[in-house]
Amino acid sequence: MNFEMPNFGMAAAEIFVLAMVCVVLVFDVFSNDPNRRWTYFLSLATVVGAAVITWMTAGEGTQFTFSGMYVADHSGLILKMATYLSMIFVFIYSMEYLRDRLLIKGEFFTLALFAMLGIMVMISASHFLTIYLGLELLSLSLYAMVAFDRDSPIAAEAAMKYFVLGAIASGTLLYGMSMLYGVSGSLELTEIAATMTGSGVTDSSRLIMLLGLSFVLVGMAFKMGAVPFHMWIPDVYHGAPTASTLFIGSTAKIASFALMLRLLIDGL
Repeated sequence: MNFEMPNFGMAAAEIFVLAMVCVVLVFDVFSNDPNRRWTYFLSLATVVGAAVITWMTAGEGTQFTFSGMYVADHSGLILKMATYLSMIFVFIYSMEYLRDRLLIKGEFFTLALFAMLGIMVMISASHFLTIYLGLELLSLSLYAMVAFDRDSPIAAEAAMKYFVLGAIASGTLLYGMSMLYGVSGSLELTEIAATMTGSGVTDSSRLIMLLGLSFVLVGMAFKMGAVPFHMWIPDVYHGAPTASTLFIGSTAKIASFALMLRLLIDGL
């Protein structure tokens, strides 16, 4: 087998965010500032730096790397810029909210940055493994952000409900992916789409693929909060701190839109 070295420059923004999250986490551990001002400024600098790197590394047309698992195109550029802008507003609002309620901790910013990294991975995903990696990185961060107020029993209840329902949705999504893989023999979205539209597909195989696609849609609808898979939204929005609710209701929805774009329009 000939191993082709991936183009790491296309994923420079994701690599930068991952490195800066580690820096913010270690800096916050040794920081003596109770208001976490420098942690806040470092987090904002991470978002701004990611935006600059994304803009500087944007290429012409659609480009693939990491063996077709990562795609860079104009729609991904727009979605990432929208994510960065939303993150800046979330951080600016959350700082005062968390400080007034004595909830200001560095973990909020690191969790939000990890969630942003998951969104970035989902936006640039062209493979089911990449989609699931970004989705779970986002979801696990959101579970912790919902339960961020550890002294609130309502927040703990909301986080548990969100975690259980999110695990069911992830299992549904994985089951649908396994059915699509079983028929097409690939997890790459373009190859699955080519198999579904090919002339050599039998009726039984096409039925299995449509059933698998239905399971994928159910899992995706839960992440978007689309009817009738929206039963988690009232409990989570009510129980979570408002700063976390703001993030889930704004920035995380960009990830849901990116998931729908990659799966249904660009892919299947």
